Amino acid sequence: MNYRDRMRELREDRDLTQQQIAGIIHKSQQGYSHIESGRAELKIDDLIKLCDFYGVSADYFIGRAEK
Repeated sequence: MNYRDRMRELREDRDLTQQQIAGIIHKSQQGYSHIESGRAELKIDDLIKLCDFYGVSADYFIGRAEK
């Protein structure tokens, strides 16, 4: 599983919208959508914010660990 799939999975499992998560990383909904769909890359600062928000490790988020 790549990090984009994990982003979508984490968001959907918590019944959150792209708009809600975009606010966490201070992006527009469209900017977040571009990251999730592969039209833009996730910046390391945003990765850290998302890991903190979801309570997961960066290894889990990027698909290097299953827990």
